[in-house]
Amino acid sequence: MKIALIGYGRMGHMIEEIAVSRGHEIVCTVDVGNPEAFDSEAFRSADVAIEFSMPSSAYSNVKKAFVAGLKVVSGTTGWFADHREEMEAFCAEGHTLFWSSNFSIGVYIFSAVNSYLAGIMDKFDGYDVAMDEVHHCHKLDSPSGTAVTLAEGLLAKLSRKDSWINELAPLGEIESIKTPEAGPALKIFSYRHDEVPGIHSVRYESDADRIVITHEAKSRRGFALGAVLAAEYAVSHSGLLGMDDLFKDLI
Repeated sequence: MKIALIGYGRMGHMIEEIAVSRGHEIVCTVDVGNPEAFDSEAFRSADVAIEFSMPSSAYSNVKKAFVAGLKVVSGTTGWFADHREEMEAFCAEGHTLFWSSNFSIGVYIFSAVNSYLAGIMDKFDGYDVAMDEVHHCHKLDSPSGTAVTLAEGLLAKLSRKDSWINELAPLGEIESIKTPEAGPALKIFSYRHDEVPGIHSVRYESDADRIVITHEAKSRRGFALGAVLAAEYAVSHSGLLGMDDLFKDLI
């Protein structure tokens, strides 16, 4: 498989390492210093583009890849919700986008556990729920895309919650275990600290005890591997794709 990388930072380099180890070829890299590469023959020769850039440029990057005739895997968060209708229209015209807020297989399993547990906890209104997410200090969006996906899973199962709100702690603050707030809004506490790859916790608290489920990424490697697996899947599939599609294929 021939891959073009859009965004060649730490994630891009790790994706390159994993892709090459799996027998794939990186034919082009596009970054802020060489935007003209979008118009290159090398870029157009790719089977799929893997895009990890910035929320402000992701939509434009995906469209440029579509114009070049490439399928796209995008892991940039903070843009997709605002452009879902446009992406659905592009895919209806024959383009392919695989988008996810998180490509980690472990996070997908964690999300399934989160949804299942929420269905149980809906019957026990003595427990209130909150979420904590911790990421590296370079992350711009808050809450994380993964936290939003987890929150949506909770809202679908918890009848006592109908929305979520975010509280971003001052940069570098890492204290957690803030008390959930009673009421219809799910509180997401966000922390930006050092080089933390990503920690997500969902907490249920009562007067008697606390139930917590947590996913902690040890490095970005799990995200990068998932992105390459998504690219392998996208090459032989079409339309607007996500981790549900890939996971069904994996199991």
